[in-house]
Parts: sequence; C-alpha cells; structure tokens
Amino acid sequence: MKILVIGDIVGKPGRKAATELVGPLREEYQAGMVIANGENAAGGLGITPEIAEELLGAGIDVLTSGNHIWAQKEIIPFLDSQMPVLRPLNYPALAPGRGYVVKNGVAVVSLIGRTFMNNFVDCPFRAMDKLIPELKTPVIIVDFHAEATSEKVALGRYLDGRVSAVLGTHTHVGTVDSMVLPKGTAYVTDIGMVGPVDSIIGDEVDSVLHHFLTSLPHRISVGKGKAMFNAILVDIDDRTGRASTIERVYREAA
Repeated sequence: MKILVIGDIVGKPGRKAATELVGPLREEYQAGMVIANGENAAGGLGITPEIAEELLGAGIDVLTSGNHIWAQKEIIPFLDSQMPVLRPLNYPALAPGRGYVVKNGVAVVSLIGRTFMNNFVDCPFRAMDKLIPELKTPVIIVDFHAEATSEKVALGRYLDGRVSAVLGTHTHVGTVDSMVLPKGTAYVTDIGMVGPVDSIIGDEVDSVLHHFLTSLPHRISVGKGKAMFNAILVDIDDRTGRASTIERVYREAA
C-alpha cells in the first residue's frame, strides 16, 4: 500500500497547488490514500469548513492539524462530525473533535509536540501508548506536529516497530533525513510545506523582515506567486504495517 502524506498547506497558494497536484500525483504513484496537514490553509492560520471541503474534494482523504486548529472558530462544530478533519490526539479529552480516524484500513493520527509549544497538552508518547492497543489495523500513520527536532526524532525511535510512519510537520522546512527505522517505521523530521516559494516559511518576506527588525506587532500575510509542493510517499505492507520504502516528493506549481 502506497500512502502520500502532504506537508502543511499554507494559504491560497498552497491550496491551489494541492488541488492541482493531488489528483495527478495520486495517479502517478498509485497512492491508496492521501493525507495532508491543513492547519495553515485559511490565510496561513487555521482551516474553515469550506476550505476543508475544497481540499477533500481534490482527492485528500484525511486532514490533520496542529496548534492552529482552533484559529477559525467555524471549524470547531465540524470536528465532531463525519468530516475527516483531526485535531491533535493529545489535547485534553474534553476538547472538541478526535485525534485519529481509521479509513480504508489505515489509522491516521494527528499528534502535537510539547517542547517550545503548548505545555498544556498531554504527553504525546503516553498518548500513543494508550491508543495503539485500541487500533484494529497494523497500518498507522502519525503526523507529529512539533517544533523541536529532538522531540520528533525521539518519538520516531520510541514508536519504531509499533506504527508504520512518524512524519513531522510544523516547521515548513523539509528535512533530508527520510529513512526506514530498524524495526520498520518510516520517519522524517519534517515533510515541508505546500506554499509560496518566494516567502519565509509561507509568509510574505517584507512582513516577516519588518517583524524581525522592529520586534513590533505587525500583520503578517501569506506570500504570493509560484508554490512549492512537499510530500512524502511511504510504501507499507498492509499485513504487517511495516514500511519498506520512504520517498520525498517535490513539485512546483504556477
């Protein structure tokens, strides 16, 4: 089974690239499932029901998220619906929504880190310890939305052999460490983003530089123009849940 996992989709340029490329790439790689992180899809901050429907309609099966899932309030009621939009598993149990979904024999888990992020969420390591025995499928894909490289690497090693893939999101900069770990778990520290090439991690260059140079509060806008598309393709044995290969996918869209 081949699964295509797409990095953080940022704003309108990212949505445009995703809707243009998901269908052709799904066909090219014969991917049985497509997963994408959509938490920056609405103007770079959060996701709306309309945008979720747009991305799902383009051929994405499940949308994961992270620390910006609550930014667009209108999505919150939909998190408890059948719409396959996930909030991180390790938010408190009383938070709306769910942290995983099983679709077509694949368990997709959205998870968030704590280092340099939100210390009020539950431990991602223990959250997975609790979840894995409850799942009835060996194919488990984890989107780990985290800031610290060390925390991502640690989770990959911790879950090696217990899940099919641990794939990092959040920093928007793709890393070169894609590998299959010794016990069969595919790993990468960060997939990278789907968003404007001429930007600073998706945001308009002058806006970000103004903020760094002045330290003043400043509205930051999503960049414009040609978009990069970063994804990871994982080939998994659907009987054992072990990954055999992991491959970077990079494209550009006008």
